[in-house]
Amino acid sequence: MPLHPISRPAAWPDHAAIGDDISVLPRIFEDAINLAVLTRPLGADVVLSAQAQCQTDRDWQYAWLGGIDDAFKADLARHLPAPQAGAALIDDVATIAEAIAFLFETETVGIRLRLLNRAMCPRFHCDNLPVRLVATYVGPGSEWLLEHAVDRAGLGAPRPDRPEIIRDPGAIQQLAPGDIALIKGSGWVGCEERALVHRSPTLTPGEKRLLMTIDPA
Repeated sequence: MPLHPISRPAAWPDHAAIGDDISVLPRIFEDAINLAVLTRPLGADVVLSAQAQCQTDRDWQYAWLGGIDDAFKADLARHLPAPQAGAALIDDVATIAEAIAFLFETETVGIRLRLLNRAMCPRFHCDNLPVRLVATYVGPGSEWLLEHAVDRAGLGAPRPDRPEIIRDPGAIQQLAPGDIALIKGSGWVGCEERALVHRSPTLTPGEKRLLMTIDPA
């Protein structure tokens, strides 16, 4: 859970497409949209499978670049902290990756799974790549800013002369565990100055986060 309440707007802004049907994800191709989110509850089997991977004190991350096939599933199973409980998580990751490969008409995707005990990117920022899928299995989801609350002059490395990025702290939004979010970065042609501003959530002492990202290659 977040450390502070996250407000919800009465209506989602024009730059965000959010819904509970998979048809919301292709809206990322619309010029005005820099965030497309498929909201979904995680099945109990996936929750248990994901939580089992968090029962380790060691740092853990996994990376794959290639197609989504039996070789990928076998490789992920070999590297999971708790492979005996990994089937549901592996199937969910593979299903999402296959859908993203189909959506972006590619046979190759870059997948990363990370088990985190601290914020990976705690400062609000934009990604430099075209688009990235972000999904959290365990722990709090990524935070993002409504466009009206962003002062883009504050983005980049912190400097004394940079203004605050956040114009309105009440405009901070947060993804939920299970949500599948496509985030446009500044590498998307036509979105160089309108990439989504987001950050990793703060974790409380002892809290863990299991995060997946997918980059169409």
